[in-house]
Amino acid sequence: MQIPVVVQTVGLLALSNVFMTVAWYGHLKNLSSKPWWIAAIISWSIALFEYLLQVPANRIGYTELSLAQLKIMQEAITLTVFVPFAMIYMNQPFKLDYVWAGLCLVGAVYFIFRT
Repeated sequence: MQIPVVVQTVGLLALSNVFMTVAWYGHLKNLSSKPWWIAAIISWSIALFEYLLQVPANRIGYTELSLAQLKIMQEAITLTVFVPFAMIYMNQPFKLDYVWAGLCLVGAVYFIFRT
């Protein structure tokens, strides 16, 4: 049984986004008392796993999706990963702006994927 290209791409991009979100923002909570270069080294170490998932995701996705479709998909997934991370891990309050941003991305997805 072959997993569809879009499913493989979305799955890999979602996992890569988890790593990248932690790499970009996790240090703000856990390493705020450390020098910036320690946070950078740790973040780069985490980001390595993001790239190990993101590069194959884009290569697989590009077999059936356009470059623009891959980019908009990435942005939509990024917001889907970021909002729970911000609220659960970083203890940020929910903002209605997340809904508006999400609706804008739904519009972007519609326009980039319409045929």
